[in-house]
Amino acid sequence: MPERGRVSDQKERCLTGRYACIQCFFWMGFATVMGFASVFLLDVGFTNTQIGLVIALSGGASALLQPMAAAAAEGGGRFGLKAMIAVFSGAVVLAGLGLTALYLLEGPAAAVGLLYGACLLLLQLDFPLINALGTEAVDQGRRLDWGAARGMGSVAYAAAAGALGFLTKSLGAVAVPLLILVSFSLTAVSVPSFPLEARQKAAERGAGGTASPLVFFQKYPRFGVLLIGTTLLYSGHMILNNFTFQIVVSKGGGSGEMGIATALAAFWELPTMFLFGAMVERVRCHIWLRLSAVFFTAKAALSWLVPSIPLFYAVQSLQMLGWALISVASVYYIDTVLDRGDAIKGQAYLTMTFTLGSVLGALAGGRMLDLVGADVLLPCISAVSALGTAVTIAGAQSPRPDRR
Repeated sequence: MPERGRVSDQKERCLTGRYACIQCFFWMGFATVMGFASVFLLDVGFTNTQIGLVIALSGGASALLQPMAAAAAEGGGRFGLKAMIAVFSGAVVLAGLGLTALYLLEGPAAAVGLLYGACLLLLQLDFPLINALGTEAVDQGRRLDWGAARGMGSVAYAAAAGALGFLTKSLGAVAVPLLILVSFSLTAVSVPSFPLEARQKAAERGAGGTASPLVFFQKYPRFGVLLIGTTLLYSGHMILNNFTFQIVVSKGGGSGEMGIATALAAFWELPTMFLFGAMVERVRCHIWLRLSAVFFTAKAALSWLVPSIPLFYAVQSLQMLGWALISVASVYYIDTVLDRGDAIKGQAYLTMTFTLGSVLGALAGGRMLDLVGADVLLPCISAVSALGTAVTIAGAQSPRPDRR
């Protein structure tokens, strides 16, 4: 909390609460758009393969646009970073309005797919910029606990997922675009007022930023290896996330059970999110990254092996050292291995692996679900995750001497 009598001193104000609000609104939207894509699109008549295609196309477009958005944000401009987040979030609101209208009027499936794909695309463009907003505030010397704020995002994710699980049972799939409207409206209005100084242009910062992907990866070759590993990890992870409904159904559940499983996974993220600031003081980020990769594979394998919904609920506890750990460790890690001028690009490239994983997982997952079902899909996820674990461990490097 801000200290009394010093609220006018921008450098002394604690921004954790304000940044936590942004994270909360964004992750409410993330739980809705990404987590309930299958519930909504199956309800309007899409097949699993078609759902995978919508997710993959939006992810592919996002992967192309994320580096451009990052380069624009790093180029300076008084409120470039905040303005971009607000514009992308506002565009999701417009798409959500269109989805609500199409659902209620039983509009054409092609239009539904186009607008839902737009929501997915814009969500993924917002993701690295919101992370960068917090890290930029920290770099400017502001009082902000990034892990705690991100942890509140997981609280909001859990609440949204749990609520949507039951709202879709009682109100129908229209609950999905309605919550898209609420969450991204709040994101769009909360970001512009977040206090952040104008970024200096890269040349003025003298931070050694790189201009092109080729130069970037020549400068940071092991970071490129890490990105390959995280792409493989996210491929399996995104199949589990995007097709949770179908996996739950294969174990005897429905949309209510899916909401509970998703909420439990988000709940188990909280200890890691809130404690990571202390954890990283004792063990360096690259070790935490390697550990998170191991737990990605453990969760994938046990999701395959458990035969019932109660045991599937128990598996969600592995989220604590898998997705939760990589979410915070990767943000801190980038600051230890990249130059300051490359930090936003690094966030964008890392988020791009999430996007590429979503593309690969959506295409493979949707098609395999239609052809062979969840019982064959889940061991394949486990194998891909195991490969991703090995590559991630090889790519995660020790911090630079000047960043220890």
